[in-house]
Amino acid sequence: MTMNGKILLLSFAVSMIFKSGFADVTDNPVIMTIDGQDFKKSEFEYIYNKNIQQQIEKKSLDEYVEMFRDYKLKVIEAEACGIDTTEAFIKEFNEYRNQLAAPYLKDAAVEDSLVNEAYDRLKTDVEVAHILLVIDNKMPDKSEDAVYEKAKRIVDEIRSGKSFEELAAKYSEDQSTAKNNGYIGFIRGFMTVFPFEDAAYNTATGEVSDPVLSQFGYHIVKVISRRPNPGEIRTAHIILKVPSNATEAVKQSKRDTIYSIYERLKNGAEFAAMAEKYSEDQESRQRGGIMPWLSAGRIIKEYEDAAFALKEPGDISEPFLSPYGWHIVKLLDKRGVKPLDELRKNILRRISRDERADIAQKTLIERLKDEYGFSADGSKMEKIEMLAASFRPDDPRFIEQIAGSNDVIFSIAGKSYTASDFANYLSKHRKSAATDNVEMLMERMEAFIDYAILSYEDSRLEEKYPEFRNLINEYHDGILLFDISNRMVWSEASKDVKGLEKYFKKHKRDYAWESPKFKGYAVECINDSIAGLVSKRMKALANDDSLVYKIYNEFNSKNLKQVSIKKGLFAYGENDIIDYCIFESDKKPVNESLPVVFAKGKLLKKGPECYTDVRGRVISDYQGVLEKEWVKELNKKHDVVIYDDVVATIKEQE
Repeated sequence: MTMNGKILLLSFAVSMIFKSGFADVTDNPVIMTIDGQDFKKSEFEYIYNKNIQQQIEKKSLDEYVEMFRDYKLKVIEAEACGIDTTEAFIKEFNEYRNQLAAPYLKDAAVEDSLVNEAYDRLKTDVEVAHILLVIDNKMPDKSEDAVYEKAKRIVDEIRSGKSFEELAAKYSEDQSTAKNNGYIGFIRGFMTVFPFEDAAYNTATGEVSDPVLSQFGYHIVKVISRRPNPGEIRTAHIILKVPSNATEAVKQSKRDTIYSIYERLKNGAEFAAMAEKYSEDQESRQRGGIMPWLSAGRIIKEYEDAAFALKEPGDISEPFLSPYGWHIVKLLDKRGVKPLDELRKNILRRISRDERADIAQKTLIERLKDEYGFSADGSKMEKIEMLAASFRPDDPRFIEQIAGSNDVIFSIAGKSYTASDFANYLSKHRKSAATDNVEMLMERMEAFIDYAILSYEDSRLEEKYPEFRNLINEYHDGILLFDISNRMVWSEASKDVKGLEKYFKKHKRDYAWESPKFKGYAVECINDSIAGLVSKRMKALANDDSLVYKIYNEFNSKNLKQVSIKKGLFAYGENDIIDYCIFESDKKPVNESLPVVFAKGKLLKKGPECYTDVRGRVISDYQGVLEKEWVKELNKKHDVVIYDDVVATIKEQE
């Protein structure tokens, strides 16, 4: 079961909203002690305020105090049982803490700015072309530095008046666009890698960017035009495919046919019917030619131009030719860009997958350096740098040289980090794209500093942010509460057959019903002969819990189904066979393949005959009894003190 599923079963539900129910004030007296352990007013108020918002049945403040007491008693019992020390608990709790800590380990204002910027870019399309120069550090003339210098020379040539298109055809190593003179088309946010997107949106129309580095190499981006994002459209289409090697006769035949279809559409023929009959797109023709929602830049240009040119739903394009064949498009619906509030979660998720994720975190790190008085020892850094002249930082010999050193290379909030700490980090984080030894060292050192600062900040989140502390405590206690309740009540009740039987006999009247119910089997057979054989076989298996499975497998095969059988407790109206055979309904079930029906079992007029007839309800009620007994024992076992004067200072919520 997931954590969310667990928490729904708890008295104090965990909300996924990062919201504090109170301010972290200095006036935070103890509201309760259990065996001398203090619980503060602020913690109670946090849970009390949250539960007030979620309550279905109104409870008084005193009832919530009792609930808080019992809640804490169960958590203490779970800790006494060592549940909080198990590998499963530690793993689950740490996973949730990491998840909840993530938003605190980046600059929220910067992240919000990135979200707004990304949304603005979703609202504007940029028409671009590019020249791509690929990097290959194994070849001197293709090294990153060499390729950058070449890209700069090309930019200078373009800016001095030379044709971008001619230079793209000559130099671009993007095979998909080189033959198109570098032309890509319209893009918008998240359609390309971020460095390319950033260059496109930050370059003026008609201009080219400076060389921009991405995972593919250096790009020179030309911005041709801009337009508002036309939104999304829902279309249907009819296509007659024209193979690239088609003869002129075939091409002419396809053209004649598509124009014939177009004339019939203009004269009132139904588009869906024509698509189903003539379209050669096997997938969409079954839906009357209907296509998924489309946005500009997501489909071939010919289709996009024709489809987005249609103004009103119902409009139909003239036939047009694309590399795939002849099309006719019908506009079904259109919609604009969704509001930011609807897209925010999606934008955040997509930002987290590209280079933007580092921007918000880097901003926080720089702020934390100032907050925690970060300082580095340049002389110790130089000493390590000298070692990089002989060994690469990912070389075990480099790590071995500094592993025993207590030289302090930097400090954070008075805490020192040594060369030995750096060696330990390097042994676990060797991956680097850098090729130069010193460059790799600086990159790894910067990563180590970032790691150290974020780790230190992570260790202080509970202290710095009351809302985080309370949410983490709630998750911690919630996991324990679920596990101990499952151990002491939920699983115990379902396994205690004797206890369930005893409880049912004592409270049998509570489960009585107003109308009779039939307990048994509803059976459908292929003919009377099979029905007789099934009935006879059921008598031999009457007390066998696997009766349904055995009957089904004995009388049915892969190619022939002779019997259908269903076991249950049926009230009138719940099963047609039972209604007809037992409750004397006039409506006989109609199943042409299994026309013979009968029922086998007994009619229970006043109520269930054993607890298994109403197992779910009995288990639930029995769990309630065990819960009360357990809580009563816990209150006797532990010394609880509630400070009524502190409770009196809490404003009771409506």
